[in-house]
Amino acid sequence: MVVGQDADLVFHALADATRRDILTRVIHSGQSVSELARHYPMSFAAVQKHVAVLERAALVTKTRRGREQIVHGEVTALRRVALLLDAYEEVWRRRAGRIADILDEDE
Repeated sequence: MVVGQDADLVFHALADATRRDILTRVIHSGQSVSELARHYPMSFAAVQKHVAVLERAALVTKTRRGREQIVHGEVTALRRVALLLDAYEEVWRRRAGRIADILDEDE
C-alpha cells in the first residue's frame, strides 16, 4: 500500500487532469514523450515536466528507444493506490455506520 510521503507524491501527481490523462494513455501501451506532447496545447518541455511528476510518484517509468524516451504506466503502482483508497473508503464506511447507530439510539 502507498503510505506517507509516497502517498503525497501520488495524490499530487493525480491531482492534475493532464497527468491523469497521460497516465490513461500510457497504461496499456507505452508512448514516447513526443507522441504524448501532440495531444496537449503545451510545449514539449511542459509535457516532460508532467511525466517527471508521474515518474517521481512511481506511476510511470521511462525507457530509452533510440533517441526517444518511452513512457509506460505502472500497473502495480496503481494497484497500491487502489488499496489505499479502499482503506480510506472502509474508514468512512465505519464512521458512517457509527453515525447511523448514534442516530438510531436517539430515536
